[in-house]
Amino acid sequence: MPPQSETIDITLRKAKELGTFKVTEKWRDELYTVHREDGLKPSGDRIITMERSGSPLFGIVTYGVHMTAYVNTQEGMKIWVPRRAKGKTYGGLLDNTVAGGIATGEEPLECILREAAEEASFSEELVRSRAKPCGTISYFSFRDERAGGEINLLQPEVQFVYDMEVGAEVVPKPCDDEVEDFRLWTVDEVQKALSEGLFKPNCALYLLDFFIRHGILTAQNEKHYVEIVSRLHRKLPFPTVTAM
Repeated sequence: MPPQSETIDITLRKAKELGTFKVTEKWRDELYTVHREDGLKPSGDRIITMERSGSPLFGIVTYGVHMTAYVNTQEGMKIWVPRRAKGKTYGGLLDNTVAGGIATGEEPLECILREAAEEASFSEELVRSRAKPCGTISYFSFRDERAGGEINLLQPEVQFVYDMEVGAEVVPKPCDDEVEDFRLWTVDEVQKALSEGLFKPNCALYLLDFFIRHGILTAQNEKHYVEIVSRLHRKLPFPTVTAM
């Protein structure tokens, strides 16, 4: 472990012990990477890491994956929507089909394979054959009381986006304690839930991106179309990796 990582780890563990910050109460035992200023992916002993729960305190750019699984039916497109477990952050809100943070040393595809199995019981074979990478989105997230811990912490995020069309025979099932259940909703039902604020805030962004890419949200039916597209790909004033 580089000395910088060791110092950060000692500091965060002491903060958890003393109860200095509320965010460290939900210790994850997962490491996030602090990326280099030149945008290149760090390797070996140059990797500086920190405990995931402490990352909002430092405002580092975090990385994750989000995937939307959908079915094309005779009645039109339908989307698999999970509800987050009530005991989790943003408990009870709706989510993307599969999502999670990219841990140190993990590639985006590895992460989506892991999360798909843990959260939706999707097989590796299914995801490898059906999931399609669809770029990234980037934004700032402001943590509120639903995230747990201190509020108004500013967290810049870059997320790798995947789509996965599945047949009617594929039904996601919760495998861990992250998700309560899944429901197969029409586009109209998803849009109504979005308008009512029923989705976890950042998850709404991925659905907007999905609707744009599939021609559901267009310049003809949304007066703020250009602004929405721009804000889904914000230029972050911090070091970000040029590739994963």
